[in-house]
Amino acid sequence: MPSSHRPGLRVSSGLTIPEAELSWRFSRSSGPGGQGVNTADSRVELVWDAAHSTVLTPHQRDRILDRLSSRLVNGALTIAASEHRAQLRNRDAARERLVALVADALRPPAPQRRATKPSRGSKERRLTAKKRRTDVKQMRKPPRDG
Repeated sequence: MPSSHRPGLRVSSGLTIPEAELSWRFSRSSGPGGQGVNTADSRVELVWDAAHSTVLTPHQRDRILDRLSSRLVNGALTIAASEHRAQLRNRDAARERLVALVADALRPPAPQRRATKPSRGSKERRLTAKKRRTDVKQMRKPPRDG
């Protein structure tokens, strides 16, 4: 079943962007397409106003506005899709891209790395390996007359 028949855009189990918050713009796509390229409005722009969305919690809104700040224009996120020749396929591509972007932005940050010291065994193994390499290279040199 295509995603365009669902009421809203499901991002995660706890978040679905309602269809009413999504706005679409259509234009002519550039690139190859034969005779239809000049007549069909197959390029799609999907616009979602994240800053004024009613489905986001204040925490989610802050995280999205922070993480996607470089892509937002006045709090709105715009996704363009023109890789397919059919408008419907471009609409689905834009919806999938929006879901992936929002889901990624809402993902909690990875825990901080805790600094650790190398173990005694690992230090010894490293030094033993270095010594072995040194010996191998020494054996390659011609003997010195002393």
